[in-house]
Amino acid sequence: MPSILPEGEPAPADGLLPAQAAEGASSRAFGLYAHIPFCAVRCGYCDFNTYTALELGGGASQAAYAGTAEREIELAARAIRASGLPERPLSTVFFGGGTPTLLPAGELAGMLRAAIERWGLVPGAEVTTEANPDSVTPESLQELAESGFTRVSFGMQSVVPHVLKVLDRTHQPERVPQAVQWARDAGLAVSVDLIYGTPGESMSDWRASVEAALSYQPDHVSAYALIVEEGTKLAGQIRRGQVPAVDDDDHADKYLVADELLGQAGFQWYEVSNWARTPQDACQHNLAYWRGDDWWGIGPGAHSHIGGVRWWNVKHPIAYAQRLEAGESPAAAREILDVPTQELERVMLAVRLADGLRIESLSAAGRQAIASLIAEGLIEPKEAFRGTLVLTLQGRLLADAVVRRVLD
Repeated sequence: MPSILPEGEPAPADGLLPAQAAEGASSRAFGLYAHIPFCAVRCGYCDFNTYTALELGGGASQAAYAGTAEREIELAARAIRASGLPERPLSTVFFGGGTPTLLPAGELAGMLRAAIERWGLVPGAEVTTEANPDSVTPESLQELAESGFTRVSFGMQSVVPHVLKVLDRTHQPERVPQAVQWARDAGLAVSVDLIYGTPGESMSDWRASVEAALSYQPDHVSAYALIVEEGTKLAGQIRRGQVPAVDDDDHADKYLVADELLGQAGFQWYEVSNWARTPQDACQHNLAYWRGDDWWGIGPGAHSHIGGVRWWNVKHPIAYAQRLEAGESPAAAREILDVPTQELERVMLAVRLADGLRIESLSAAGRQAIASLIAEGLIEPKEAFRGTLVLTLQGRLLADAVVRRVLD
């Protein structure tokens, strides 16, 4: 079952933004997220807004989807101008899903071209697409690179067949290094995504997956703890006792192994779940999220944020297409964040970054918590003395607890 969107307040049919959105906009980066909601198979752990049907009707089908998404790009450009926001070129573009590369490379290229025609692109901008290893070819990756894509993020998850089976992943492990090499040959930067803590995954399984990922020599690695979401196939299997439950201690042990192996290979963490070979290899689009910049999300269920105004589109591709065909915004609802909420989110996100959080920006109560966090080994003492809260390795395991402490 796809995840449930918050209620929010009604969003205007013309997509216009309140005056708050324009305040300080010229000082913030502006990015585009394009949600491609199609997958060949729904993975058992996934609660993302994805669909496996080839034909959903009207402009919602895979064949018509690119044109429908381009309508939202046009609507977004009009709404931004009419709302009085400054003209800003795109700093990053990210195609996520779902599996974006289920669409032909030419259609992804057309969506990117439509966005660039309306907003422009800063020199050297990062343009990423997610991909499953079995959804690309040398030709499709070359076409993406020639159209302006600079980076591909492969959903590897594991190198162990029985772990992939539990996750319902359909690719063969040997396909990953092949796809990585094709991307390299096309001139694309490469990230691989791993998941740890899958039921039945041993420590040796996890170590093998990290070592395999490193052997492919990617520029970037993401490693996420498996979260079992209610309503998913995996949640039902655990509830029925068909597979064992996930274990928090197992997650922590595997995180430590990942950090050790990645560090030995020269990777540096820059966000709790993300490591890059160099600072330049960090995912700039995700950094924009964590730093509170602006982005417009196109596609069914996509979320957007501009200047403290957050909204989300209707979830189903048919409803999404019908609204755009009628010339209306596909936004289902929105919320205008007040100052305390923006501050809460700023702290929650900044704490997770290796750049850290300026201690002086905390409340008096938050600043008073620093000494005890140092004593407990959760934040780096040298960085704290320089005025920045930076998590230690132990602190990364307890990042949520650190956030609660500095917000109390």
